[in-house]
Amino acid sequence: KNTGLLDADITGPNIPKMLNIEDELPSADEELLIPVHLPLGCDHGLSVMSMAFMIEKDAAVPWHGQLRTDFIRQFVEGIRWDWMGALDYLLIDLPPGTGDEPLSIAELMDVDGAIIVTTPQDVALLDTRKAINLARYLDIPVIGIIENMSGFVCPHCGCAIDLFGKGGGERVAAEMGVPFLGSVPLDPMVVRSGDSGIPFVLEINSATARSFEAIVDRMDEVMKSMESKTS
Repeated sequence: KNTGLLDADITGPNIPKMLNIEDELPSADEELLIPVHLPLGCDHGLSVMSMAFMIEKDAAVPWHGQLRTDFIRQFVEGIRWDWMGALDYLLIDLPPGTGDEPLSIAELMDVDGAIIVTTPQDVALLDTRKAINLARYLDIPVIGIIENMSGFVCPHCGCAIDLFGKGGGERVAAEMGVPFLGSVPLDPMVVRSGDSGIPFVLEINSATARSFEAIVDRMDEVMKSMESKTS
Protein backbone atom coordinates (compact mmCIF):
# COMPACT_ATOMS: atom_id res chain seq x y z
CA LYS A 1 0.00 0.00 0.00
CA ASN A 2 1.10 3.58 -0.71
CA THR A 3 1.30 5.01 2.80
CA GLY A 4 2.13 8.38 4.31
CA LEU A 5 3.06 9.03 7.94
CA LEU A 6 2.52 12.48 9.43
CA ASP A 7 4.17 13.13 12.78
CA ALA A 8 1.71 15.69 14.17
CA ASP A 9 3.36 15.87 17.59
CA ILE A 10 4.63 19.40 16.94
CA THR A 11 6.40 19.99 20.25
CA GLY A 12 7.80 16.46 20.69
CA PRO A 13 8.41 14.92 17.26
CA ASN A 14 10.24 11.58 17.39
CA ILE A 15 9.11 9.57 14.36
CA PRO A 16 12.28 10.38 12.31
CA LYS A 17 14.48 9.10 15.15
CA MET A 18 12.50 5.86 15.35
CA LEU A 19 12.85 5.38 11.58
CA ASN A 20 16.54 6.38 11.43
CA ILE A 21 15.85 9.26 9.03
CA GLU A 22 16.43 12.21 11.39
CA ASP A 23 19.28 13.54 9.22
CA GLU A 24 17.13 13.61 6.08
CA LEU A 25 15.43 16.72 4.71
CA PRO A 26 12.23 17.05 2.66
CA SER A 27 12.69 18.34 -0.87
CA ALA A 28 10.63 20.98 -2.65
CA ASP A 29 8.42 20.81 -5.73
CA GLU A 30 7.23 24.25 -6.88
CA GLU A 31 5.38 25.58 -3.82
CA LEU A 32 4.96 22.28 -1.98
CA LEU A 33 7.29 20.14 0.11
CA ILE A 34 7.89 16.50 -0.78
CA PRO A 35 8.00 14.20 2.25
CA VAL A 36 11.06 12.16 3.13
CA HIS A 37 10.91 8.72 1.52
CA LEU A 38 11.76 5.52 3.39
CA PRO A 39 11.99 2.59 0.90
CA LEU A 40 11.39 -0.33 3.35
CA GLY A 41 12.06 -2.78 0.52
CA CYS A 42 8.55 -2.55 -0.97
CA ASP A 43 6.94 -0.93 -4.00
CA HIS A 44 5.96 2.40 -2.45
CA GLY A 45 7.80 2.54 0.86
CA LEU A 46 6.76 5.16 3.39
CA SER A 47 6.46 8.93 2.92
CA VAL A 48 7.21 10.77 6.18
CA MET A 49 6.80 14.37 7.32
CA SER A 50 7.69 15.67 10.77
CA MET A 51 8.51 18.86 12.63
CA ALA A 52 11.81 17.17 13.47
CA PHE A 53 12.98 17.79 9.90
CA MET A 54 12.51 21.55 10.41
CA ILE A 55 14.34 22.19 13.69
CA GLU A 56 17.66 21.50 15.36
CA LYS A 57 17.87 18.10 17.03
CA ASP A 58 17.55 19.31 20.64
CA ALA A 59 15.59 22.50 20.00
CA ALA A 60 12.47 23.13 22.07
CA VAL A 61 9.27 24.21 20.33
CA PRO A 62 7.58 26.54 22.88
CA TRP A 63 4.51 27.23 20.74
CA HIS A 64 1.03 28.01 21.98
CA GLY A 65 -2.05 26.45 20.45
CA GLN A 66 -2.56 28.70 17.43
CA LEU A 67 1.02 28.30 16.21
CA ARG A 68 0.72 24.52 16.47
CA THR A 69 -2.56 24.65 14.56
CA ASP A 70 -1.02 26.81 11.82
CA PHE A 71 1.90 24.43 11.38
CA ILE A 72 -0.36 21.41 11.18
CA ARG A 73 -2.26 23.24 8.45
CA GLN A 74 1.02 23.58 6.55
CA PHE A 75 1.65 19.85 6.94
CA VAL A 76 -1.80 19.04 5.58
CA GLU A 77 -2.05 21.62 2.79
CA GLY A 78 1.59 22.31 1.94
CA ILE A 79 2.88 18.75 1.45
CA ARG A 80 2.73 16.83 -1.83
CA TRP A 81 1.60 13.57 -0.29
CA ASP A 82 0.68 12.14 -3.69
CA TRP A 83 4.15 12.54 -5.18
CA MET A 84 4.34 8.75 -5.70
CA GLY A 85 0.68 8.43 -6.61
CA ALA A 86 -2.48 8.70 -4.57
CA LEU A 87 -2.06 7.50 -0.99
CA ASP A 88 -3.94 4.45 0.19
CA TYR A 89 -3.41 5.48 3.81
CA LEU A 90 -2.22 8.60 5.63
CA LEU A 91 -1.36 7.70 9.22
CA ILE A 92 -1.21 10.61 11.68
CA ASP A 93 0.69 10.21 14.94
CA LEU A 94 -0.78 12.55 17.56
CA PRO A 95 0.47 13.44 21.04
CA PRO A 96 -1.43 12.13 24.06
CA GLY A 97 -4.48 14.02 25.21
CA THR A 98 -7.37 15.89 23.64
CA GLY A 99 -5.70 19.21 22.84
CA ASP A 100 -4.98 21.38 19.80
CA GLU A 101 -3.39 18.77 17.56
CA PRO A 102 -6.30 16.30 17.30
CA LEU A 103 -8.79 19.17 17.11
CA SER A 104 -6.81 20.76 14.26
CA ILE A 105 -6.59 17.49 12.32
CA ALA A 106 -10.34 16.97 12.69
CA GLU A 107 -10.98 20.49 11.41
CA LEU A 108 -8.61 20.29 8.45
CA MET A 109 -9.18 16.74 7.21
CA ASP A 110 -11.91 14.22 6.55
CA VAL A 111 -10.69 11.60 9.02
CA ASP A 112 -11.73 8.01 8.30
CA GLY A 113 -11.04 6.70 11.78
CA ALA A 114 -9.04 6.88 15.00
CA ILE A 115 -6.91 4.23 16.69
CA ILE A 116 -6.46 4.74 20.42
CA VAL A 117 -3.22 3.44 21.97
CA THR A 118 -3.24 2.94 25.73
CA THR A 119 -1.40 1.16 28.50
CA PRO A 120 -3.18 -1.17 30.93
CA GLN A 121 -3.13 0.85 34.16
CA ASP A 122 -6.25 2.69 35.34
CA VAL A 123 -4.64 6.15 35.19
CA ALA A 124 -3.94 5.73 31.46
CA LEU A 125 -7.42 4.32 30.85
CA LEU A 126 -8.97 7.57 32.11
CA ASP A 127 -7.36 9.35 29.14
CA THR A 128 -8.39 6.51 26.83
CA ARG A 129 -12.06 7.05 27.63
CA LYS A 130 -11.67 10.79 27.04
CA ALA A 131 -10.00 10.19 23.67
CA ILE A 132 -12.85 7.90 22.59
CA ASN A 133 -15.43 10.47 23.67
CA LEU A 134 -13.55 13.21 21.79
CA ALA A 135 -13.57 11.12 18.62
CA ARG A 136 -17.30 10.59 18.98
CA TYR A 137 -17.85 14.30 19.60
CA LEU A 138 -15.94 15.04 16.38
CA ASP A 139 -17.90 12.32 14.54
CA ILE A 140 -14.75 10.29 13.89
CA PRO A 141 -15.24 6.49 13.91
CA VAL A 142 -13.06 4.66 16.44
CA ILE A 143 -11.34 1.81 14.62
CA GLY A 144 -10.25 0.31 17.91
CA ILE A 145 -7.96 0.24 20.93
CA ILE A 146 -4.42 -1.14 21.13
CA GLU A 147 -2.97 -2.01 24.52
CA ASN A 148 0.75 -1.19 24.63
CA MET A 149 3.16 -2.40 27.34
CA SER A 150 0.83 -5.32 27.96
CA GLY A 151 3.03 -7.45 30.18
CA PHE A 152 6.80 -7.87 30.06
CA VAL A 153 8.43 -10.86 28.40
CA CYS A 154 11.61 -11.79 30.25
CA PRO A 155 14.43 -12.15 27.69
CA HIS A 156 16.11 -14.83 29.86
CA CYS A 157 13.32 -17.21 30.82
CA GLY A 158 10.50 -16.15 28.50
CA CYS A 159 8.04 -15.73 31.38
CA ALA A 160 5.42 -12.97 31.16
CA ILE A 161 5.27 -10.45 34.01
CA ASP A 162 2.38 -7.98 34.26
CA LEU A 163 4.38 -4.91 35.29
CA PHE A 164 1.60 -2.43 34.52
CA GLY A 165 -1.31 -4.83 34.76
CA LYS A 166 -2.99 -6.42 31.77
CA GLY A 167 -6.34 -6.38 30.03
CA GLY A 168 -7.30 -2.78 30.79
CA GLY A 169 -7.49 -1.83 27.13
CA GLU A 170 -9.72 -4.77 26.29
CA ARG A 171 -11.97 -3.98 29.25
CA VAL A 172 -12.42 -0.34 28.21
CA ALA A 173 -13.08 -1.41 24.61
CA ALA A 174 -15.93 -3.59 25.85
CA GLU A 175 -17.27 -0.84 28.12
CA MET A 176 -17.18 1.81 25.38
CA GLY A 177 -18.43 -0.44 22.59
CA VAL A 178 -15.36 -0.19 20.34
CA PRO A 179 -13.21 -2.96 18.82
CA PHE A 180 -10.17 -4.24 20.69
CA LEU A 181 -7.39 -4.61 18.13
CA GLY A 182 -4.86 -6.43 20.29
CA SER A 183 -1.95 -5.95 22.65
CA VAL A 184 1.80 -5.45 22.39
CA PRO A 185 4.03 -6.62 25.28
CA LEU A 186 6.83 -4.60 26.81
CA ASP A 187 9.75 -6.06 24.90
CA PRO A 188 13.40 -4.88 25.05
CA MET A 189 13.61 -5.56 21.32
CA VAL A 190 11.01 -2.84 20.66
CA VAL A 191 13.08 -0.38 22.70
CA ARG A 192 16.19 -1.22 20.70
CA SER A 193 14.19 -0.94 17.50
CA GLY A 194 13.03 2.58 18.34
CA ASP A 195 16.59 3.67 19.12
CA SER A 196 18.19 2.02 16.09
CA GLY A 197 15.52 2.88 13.54
CA ILE A 198 15.17 -0.74 12.40
CA PRO A 199 11.48 -1.80 12.50
CA PHE A 200 10.98 -4.66 14.94
CA VAL A 201 8.27 -6.13 12.70
CA LEU A 202 11.06 -7.30 10.38
CA GLU A 203 12.11 -9.81 13.06
CA ILE A 204 10.18 -12.79 11.71
CA ASN A 205 10.85 -14.97 14.77
CA SER A 206 9.64 -12.37 17.25
CA ALA A 207 6.43 -13.02 19.19
CA THR A 208 6.01 -9.26 19.55
CA ALA A 209 6.25 -8.80 15.78
CA ARG A 210 3.61 -11.48 15.32
CA SER A 211 1.39 -9.69 17.84
CA PHE A 212 1.72 -6.51 15.83
CA GLU A 213 0.93 -8.29 12.57
CA ALA A 214 -2.22 -9.71 14.19
CA ILE A 215 -3.21 -6.17 15.19
CA VAL A 216 -2.79 -4.98 11.60
CA ASP A 217 -4.92 -7.87 10.33
CA ARG A 218 -7.63 -7.10 12.89
CA MET A 219 -7.51 -3.40 11.99
CA ASP A 220 -7.93 -4.28 8.32
CA GLU A 221 -10.98 -6.41 9.16
CA VAL A 222 -12.57 -3.58 11.16
CA MET A 223 -11.95 -1.02 8.42
CA LYS A 224 -13.42 -3.28 5.73
CA SER A 225 -16.49 -3.79 7.93
CA MET A 226 -16.81 -0.03 8.41
CA GLU A 227 -16.52 0.57 4.66
CA SER A 228 -19.18 -2.04 3.87
CA LYS A 229 -21.62 -0.35 6.26
CA THR A 230 -21.13 3.06 4.64
CA SER A 231 -21.18 1.89 1.00
